[in-house]
Amino acid sequence: MIDVRMFTVGPLQENCFVARRKDATTAVMIDPGEEAERLLGALQALGIDTLAAILLTHTHFDHIGAVAAVARATGAPVYCPEHEREILANVNDYVPFPGVGPFDGYEADATVGGGETLELAGLTIDVVFTPGHSPGHVTYAIRDEQALFSGDVLFQGSVGRTDLPGGDWPTLLASIESLMAAFSPESTVYPGHMGITTLGRERAGNPFLRELAHGS
Repeated sequence: MIDVRMFTVGPLQENCFVARRKDATTAVMIDPGEEAERLLGALQALGIDTLAAILLTHTHFDHIGAVAAVARATGAPVYCPEHEREILANVNDYVPFPGVGPFDGYEADATVGGGETLELAGLTIDVVFTPGHSPGHVTYAIRDEQALFSGDVLFQGSVGRTDLPGGDWPTLLASIESLMAAFSPESTVYPGHMGITTLGRERAGNPFLRELAHGS
């Protein structure tokens, strides 16, 4: 059984997740956006003594602001979408809003592009290429637990914005459709913002996905 904890951090209310096998002392962290000290304290409070990896769905600043600090404190390797490695390393050059930051850049320890299977913290994690919100965006899927860490592709009742550099609506819709086709409706979606949901719930009721709901 998987144990997933959600920590909503930063001014944009980004969701960082810590995932592990139930009662395990090793975990992975997905998208540490801000509040590094809070996230590190949470690991300690949960009895997690080893962070096996930091997994990034994409590199918008609100998802990576705490990466460098958490990586330095834990020694965890950082897995970054291969198309966005430059952004992680030079994050302040890519912040679109004045007065935000500064953030510490980080040189990724490994890159992913989709199609990989990662064995980390006792979890088998499939990497799925899901661009549209950003050019290199990936989703991390723990298939045997029906768990999807969707970043900013799919939200509860909404979808990722496509008006930032590299965003594209038809591409985003195709990515969501690929997730719907590959994973069961019961799959839990752990999104980068807002509440936890399921694929089936979003297919049936998400107003942005009417084309998918009607099978067109």
